[in-house]
Amino acid sequence: MRRKNRQKREGSSVFKNLSLMLAGSGLLLGVVLLVGFARSGNQFFDHLRSLIASNSPEPKVETRSVVIQQVRQASELTTAVFTMEAVVPTQQDAAIAGVVIGTTKLLYIARGEVRAGVDLSTLKPDNVQIVGDTIRLQLPAPKILDKKIDVTRSSVYDYNRGPLGLGPDVAPNLQKLAQDEALKKIQLAACSDGILDKANDRAKLVVTSLIRVSGIKDVIVEPQPGNPQQCLAS
Repeated sequence: MRRKNRQKREGSSVFKNLSLMLAGSGLLLGVVLLVGFARSGNQFFDHLRSLIASNSPEPKVETRSVVIQQVRQASELTTAVFTMEAVVPTQQDAAIAGVVIGTTKLLYIARGEVRAGVDLSTLKPDNVQIVGDTIRLQLPAPKILDKKIDVTRSSVYDYNRGPLGLGPDVAPNLQKLAQDEALKKIQLAACSDGILDKANDRAKLVVTSLIRVSGIKDVIVEPQPGNPQQCLAS
């Protein structure tokens, strides 16, 4: 029993000595900091901060996300525009009991525009590959983005209801029909002229220049071929 009490007293003494050592170490560290500050003032803490900063890991930038964000802002710069004038004749007959008694003719001169481009807003990080110092970016396929008739620069050249004026008075209907037909002709001409290829070329040039301006010199931009059938169906 006396032996056990002696062991407890010895353990308690060891614990107290350890506590005093730790407290003494903290006090010693505090004294060192105070002495260091007294001697060097702010320089001491500047040195301490530099030691902490030197051991901090370097910050990292997700290059792919940065590239995608920059490129997405250039959508309008990658469009190719095709403009053309088309002359479209339209007509409608008036008939009684299957017999034509008069014909109305309308001749329309339309100026239209077709815009094709690469929709850069659909780019994802998966479209960007980084190998060493080289960035390889795959563009979406080009497509028709917009097509329209410029009504301010288009006009009805001739409207005729026939010698006796027996043709139906359907100018608005014939004009709408002419505009629709003119737009089809202009789009067909744009696709035949290679508007999708031109949109690809422009997108490749703009995107390559944009990435290089950001400081990345080794850039490979890969366009995808456009679909001619989709060009006509858009």
